Amino acid sequence: MELKNLYREIVNEHNLHPIHKGDLENPSMILNGVNPSCGDDIYLQLQIDENDMVTDGKFNGSGCAISQASADMMLDLIIGKSKDEALKYAENFMGMVRSTASPEEIESLEEAAALEDIAHMPARVKCATLGWKTMQRMLRDGETEGGMSAPCGVCSTDDK
Repeated sequence: MELKNLYREIVNEHNLHPIHKGDLENPSMILNGVNPSCGDDIYLQLQIDENDMVTDGKFNGSGCAISQASADMMLDLIIGKSKDEALKYAENFMGMVRSTASPEEIESLEEAAALEDIAHMPARVKCATLGWKTMQRMLRDGETEGGMSAPCGVCSTDDK
């Protein structure tokens, strides 16, 4: 099977049968991520324990196949990891879609590396990075609409 077809199948599988789509019963953090240029809209929910480990995560909302698959793959990768590890994965992912990541950084992303070609489709980069940027704003910047930090209102994950 050609590599591009395999990548397409991975994205389709995560879009059509997402493991992490739904609601957490008692999330520690919730944040809305919006891509106003195409209408992608997700609510990312994370459960963080007292040791700063991501113990569970879900997302809800609507959007294109790339935004939905990317959020699902991201959660596959960060659940069971520390906040610092999750943020490192996000940094690697952002480097990958900007074509600045090393082969090792891309490999660390496991299935999310299937989105590497997004770097060549500028209109789709915001779709692919929506979940990742939302996670960064939660874990790095402390933005949340519920849970551990003070509410910030409806936050957008637009590029600043």
